Amino acid sequence: MLLWTRIVLVGLICLSLVSSGMGCGPGRGYGRRRHPKKLTPLAYKQFIPNVAEKTLGASGRYEGKITRNSERFKELTPNYNTDIIFKDEENTGADRLMTQRCKDKLNSLAISVMNQWPGVKLRVTEGWDEDGHHFEESLHYEGRAVDITTSDRDKSKYGTLSRLAVEAGFDWVYYESKAHIHCSVKAENSVAAKSGGCFPGSSTVTLQDGTNKAVKDLRTGDRVLAADDDGNPIYTDFIMFIDQDSATKRLFYVIETDSGQKITLTAAHLLFVGHNSTDEERMSAIFASEVRRGQKVFVFDAERSRLEPVTVKRIYTQEQVGSFAPVTMQGTVVVDQVLASCYAVIEDHVLAHWALAPVRLAHWVSSLLFSSQNQVSAQSDGVHWYSKILYQLGTWLLDSHSIHPLGMSVYSS
Repeated sequence: MLLWTRIVLVGLICLSLVSSGMGCGPGRGYGRRRHPKKLTPLAYKQFIPNVAEKTLGASGRYEGKITRNSERFKELTPNYNTDIIFKDEENTGADRLMTQRCKDKLNSLAISVMNQWPGVKLRVTEGWDEDGHHFEESLHYEGRAVDITTSDRDKSKYGTLSRLAVEAGFDWVYYESKAHIHCSVKAENSVAAKSGGCFPGSSTVTLQDGTNKAVKDLRTGDRVLAADDDGNPIYTDFIMFIDQDSATKRLFYVIETDSGQKITLTAAHLLFVGHNSTDEERMSAIFASEVRRGQKVFVFDAERSRLEPVTVKRIYTQEQVGSFAPVTMQGTVVVDQVLASCYAVIEDHVLAHWALAPVRLAHWVSSLLFSSQNQVSAQSDGVHWYSKILYQLGTWLLDSHSIHPLGMSVYSS
């Protein structure tokens, strides 16, 4: 049954790609890869993403200086890529030392530079700093930042070089000075770098019999409270976890309402908020990291048996161990009394729900064929294979701005 299900899902993915190619003109035919998009150079002093470097949406917080004698020195790895020129003015090899994530992004950028300008190489002027030459709490002290130029030092190329660095996957890129570009990455063990879209295992959902159940204890076929397309409460089947991790500590946003409800979820997870439209409250899904005080989320009122808009009073972050991303037939779920989407990373609930159609179809067929059997969850920790495929397709077909910065690294190596 498992093999048959996988074959059907892969077939449907291929069919959907062909269909989208046929309907997305103009073009000379379907199924052809798009031409590379035109690179837009960064302007002088521009940084991407447009937030401070050491915030959750960029490279994350400073975790402490690394010295040659510290335990964390083993986190640094030398980069001997011959396609990169290291200035190494200290003549100690320090500029070659960096975290593995920084090394991966730098090596990727080196290839892009040679493709963009044949005969030109990437040049690193500053890497890991062990001498205290940078400002306090600089990510250079952790091997998470590099300052770069091109080997020909042609300043007219630096705007495009900045854009190439963004495309290479650096978590923060800053056209800092006329002399260089500053790039940095998240920490290797950063919870932000692996946040994806999940709830902590201790969060609860409401079952059809009125009892509450911890998210981590959900089993395939459980009927949980959700909302239909019109925002009305409805009980729907829990299908599976598209991501689950019972052991890793992660950073969550806690969104608290003025009536006392709290929902805890990762920054890249979608949450429904209200927008006033004449006499009714329209709802749309936005990233949890974009929710602001004063906005309204939707809370289940058990007495009236409906979802009510309630004002957000407070937002803060907290670390918890364990994270789970449940998927339901409806694509929505009420967690700790607050309505949320089942989806994350891409800020389009409708698109995400459409993309999971093969999963819902497989569950429907399975429930018909095995309705008399007691269904249980046999999933192990990790990201579901189908979710990985969708993410890879999304990075190819969608603009990078459509993907949450904290979701970008979820499946990267």
